[in-house]
Amino acid sequence: MLTPAQLDRYRRDGFLVLDGFVDRAACDALRARAGELIAAWEPGDQRTVFTTDEQARKTDDYFLDSGDEIRFFFEEGALDGDGRLTCPKERAINKIGHALHDLDPVFEAFSRTPALAALVEALGLAEPQLMQSMYICKQPLIGGEVRCHQDSTYLHTEPEAMVGLWFALEDARLDNGCLWAIPGGHRDGLRARFVRDGRTTRLDVLDPRPWDEAALVPLEVHRGDLIILDGRVPHMSHMNRSPASRHAYTLHVVSGRSVYPDTNWLRRRSPARGFLGG
Repeated sequence: MLTPAQLDRYRRDGFLVLDGFVDRAACDALRARAGELIAAWEPGDQRTVFTTDEQARKTDDYFLDSGDEIRFFFEEGALDGDGRLTCPKERAINKIGHALHDLDPVFEAFSRTPALAALVEALGLAEPQLMQSMYICKQPLIGGEVRCHQDSTYLHTEPEAMVGLWFALEDARLDNGCLWAIPGGHRDGLRARFVRDGRTTRLDVLDPRPWDEAALVPLEVHRGDLIILDGRVPHMSHMNRSPASRHAYTLHVVSGRSVYPDTNWLRRRSPARGFLGG
């Protein structure tokens, strides 16, 4: 599944791009299913915005209870000052999360395959458990910036053992908000932890040094490509100011041999499962 050279590159950089990992028809099927879910959803009075700027102060019950649900989060630029939509619903969604891989049969079939099981095994993640999934829209013109961060800040285990799988469902380019990452940044320690305390959250800073954003490199990819991200590798994406969307699907996988503390914001009523159901 992975060559020795690819494994060496992943361990060196903290990320790895696999061209054409997913059939393009499968990408289109996932996009179509996401469109169906959005079309069937009626937001009512719920207007939860996803942002990485002040997430510790903007969490609410809708977000905190989404660990084993399918819920919808708006782009910040899609709402006016009174919380009214400024664009059609299908153009207003930032992401869908966080249990698509468990609760929707189309997303589950995409997420649980022998190929993915073999890939994660090759990466050395013991007893992998699918903890979180997100469908990310990165909407045209208003798709929000995601500031430089480490995924292990938001999903932590003891000892740390987490991998992110980022599937490009559309081409991701410089102009529509592709990922950027700092090569080797995963070897420089965890900078912060997003901690849950009852019904509140906070960001515990472990290392106050700013990111060396001059070291960021763009990860431009095509539909069907997969980006593997070590849980500690710093990465980000700019705002999408182009007229083209940048849809992606992500899975965050933790080791079943590590402890998953209750200080994680994401909690589940049923245990996480592996790629092949166990």
